Amino acid sequence: MTQMFAAPQAIPAPAAGGSELVHVVLALLLVLAVVVVLAQLVRRARGFTARAPQLLQVVADVPLGQKERAVLLRVGATQLLLGVAPGRVSALHVLADPLDLAPPPAGTRTTLSFQALLRRSLGS
Repeated sequence: MTQMFAAPQAIPAPAAGGSELVHVVLALLLVLAVVVVLAQLVRRARGFTARAPQLLQVVADVPLGQKERAVLLRVGATQLLLGVAPGRVSALHVLADPLDLAPPPAGTRTTLSFQALLRRSLGS
């Protein structure tokens, strides 16, 4: 009588050495190094594109809400105040005289501390 099911043959145990693990780790490190090098090349390649002179410049922007902003944009000698919201940009105002937004002189304090504001509101 023949056996219908044979017992599985014993599978030999893998070698006790860690050389296979070393090969896997080295291959992984090689792949990671290639990815990093390619990312650096792509980043540098973007910097080599010829750029036109700065015709458009964002002069200032102020958040108005969670996703809304007011943006002051300079186009040549003209300044535009734009309202920017998700999926929408609206021209709010065209400034006839461009604003001079020079930074304040060094050593001047432009913001008041909470303590100064409290004293002023209490009339001290």
